[in-house]
Amino acid sequence: MMTQSSSSQFWLTRPFGERATQLFLGVLFAALLLVTVLHLAVPQGHPLHVNAYTVNLFGKYLSYALLAVAVDLVWGYLGILSLGHGAFFAIGGYAMGMYLMRQIGDRGTYGDPVLPDFMVFLSWDSLPWYWLGFDMAWFAFAMVLLAPGLLALVFGFLAFRSRVTGVYLSIITQALTFALMLAFFRNEMGFGGNNGLTDFRELLGFNLRSNDTRLGLFIATGVALALGYVLCRAIVTSKLGRVCVATRDAEARTRFIGYRVERFQLFVFVVSAMLAGLAGALYVPQVGIINPSEFSPIFSIEIVLWVALGGRATLYGAVIGAILVNYAKTVFTGVMPDAWLFALGAMFVLVTVFLPKGVAGLFRHLKRRKQGDESDQPNSTPKEAAV
Repeated sequence: MMTQSSSSQFWLTRPFGERATQLFLGVLFAALLLVTVLHLAVPQGHPLHVNAYTVNLFGKYLSYALLAVAVDLVWGYLGILSLGHGAFFAIGGYAMGMYLMRQIGDRGTYGDPVLPDFMVFLSWDSLPWYWLGFDMAWFAFAMVLLAPGLLALVFGFLAFRSRVTGVYLSIITQALTFALMLAFFRNEMGFGGNNGLTDFRELLGFNLRSNDTRLGLFIATGVALALGYVLCRAIVTSKLGRVCVATRDAEARTRFIGYRVERFQLFVFVVSAMLAGLAGALYVPQVGIINPSEFSPIFSIEIVLWVALGGRATLYGAVIGAILVNYAKTVFTGVMPDAWLFALGAMFVLVTVFLPKGVAGLFRHLKRRKQGDESDQPNSTPKEAAV
């Protein structure tokens, strides 16, 4: 039950009073601090030393975790199973990649100070209009959020106004990302075609090949995950969040009460897309490439599996699922590359059968069981028994 003091709090600061949020942020920042210390303070060759490759890998996991939180926001609390969030992730990544390509300047293979190497190779004589402004950091960083947000706004307005729901909406979102993948594969689009954008050199003047820069990106991704989590948690615990849950559970009744459901759906969908775009922007400088494969419908389906494994409608469960699945992917692709998709399918089946509420649901079950065991213990004093 919400108390008077909690209800009077500013909605954006309300999550900081929750024990679950405090625990999540504490674990996250402790992990960031631990990796930083083990990377900087522990000498190379020591068993506890975390090398630059591992730091980079952890940063990639955290960017995926932010993407999973964005998907859980719309699937867990709105009931919208989006199979196209990979498109928003990729668009944010391309926005960052375009900025990084412009920063190469005349240090590219062909030495052109304006045109990226792939445009020179394809005999382009001028920079396309949609590349203008990406030599400025503020413009590029704004487009990281605005480009996927605008796409989600247009798509969501048309879909929600038409009251497309359920499996039909899922199919449309998947068709969206598939169409974008086919478009970005074309060299005429001006995004590098099959090869995409790569050979990045620096970000805000910092060398991307430097270990310090990689550590900075890892920390920045962790901070972005924390902020994204708090924002989503603030939304779902507000009045807006309660309307979203009501829409998820009984959309027709919510409309009958008088709420314009499509407005709530559109707002949350756009916020989720912008978070996905931010995740993509943080992902690109850490992996060093962005290509049309990020638009793949299989990738979007895999994101949903992360959320399902971690626990839908929990947010922190999405983080757990993203990290667990991608860590398992790293291990399996190194040991048995051809068996990874089978392992992923088996993992999803096992979770569906034995953990229908995901890992987060298992935590909740253990917590309730512990509390039940404590309540079943005999009282130690007559006074306690009287109470």
